[in-house]
Amino acid sequence: MCGRYAIKTIPEVMQAAFGYEDRPNFPPRYNIAPTQPVPVVTIDQGRRRFVLMRWGFIPGWVKDPKDFPLVINVRSETAREKPSFRAAFVRRRALMPADAFYEWHRAGQVKTPYMARRPDGGLFAFPALWETWISPDGSEIDTVAMLTSPALPPLAAIHHRTPVIIEPANWNEWLDPATTADRAAVLLEPAVQTELELVPVSPAVNRVANDGPELQEPAGAATTAPAGAQPRRRSAAAPQKGQGSLFD
Repeated sequence: MCGRYAIKTIPEVMQAAFGYEDRPNFPPRYNIAPTQPVPVVTIDQGRRRFVLMRWGFIPGWVKDPKDFPLVINVRSETAREKPSFRAAFVRRRALMPADAFYEWHRAGQVKTPYMARRPDGGLFAFPALWETWISPDGSEIDTVAMLTSPALPPLAAIHHRTPVIIEPANWNEWLDPATTADRAAVLLEPAVQTELELVPVSPAVNRVANDGPELQEPAGAATTAPAGAQPRRRSAAAPQKGQGSLFD
């Protein structure tokens, strides 16, 4: 999966969809990047909460984040076993709302950005793990990473990994700390990837500083579109280099 995603849904609609009581005024974001604050839905004493967290998971035992790699995604197949994520998988599961994400398809030296979204443009949620990291001076920061899985069509035409998209019917169980790790792992299995569409977009999305609705306008595809991508339109413009995937 790529290292960028978007949330343009208005706060009132997102609040109604995820059922939290908070009333944040989170502005539309079209190019969210790692280490930035991102919206996260958690559960606290049985109630859903909207919180902002750093996109980049830091385990509690890390002494200095500079000595730890940037972790923006976690493989769903091994999250329960890895020491860095095992405790969070049991006790600190969350949802990361989104209505689109980006991936870059490589063809030789050319990387073409694509946007993945639901055909109706509606919300969905990445299952995620979070952790509060405490610095040596006692300050705290909440950190989060989304879970990924092997890609299925049509996303497999772009990249071999993709974020998991969890069914809305499973949101409650996923968030509930009483849900066992074994059961939580089962909730990650139903695939929603086939419901998404891929749209080629402008290489302007490569730059973090670009963060406007024009990034989601359909653009010309690469000279040879990957099978299953189904670009909306094609352009005679020369292909441009883009951002490589931050996910493995």
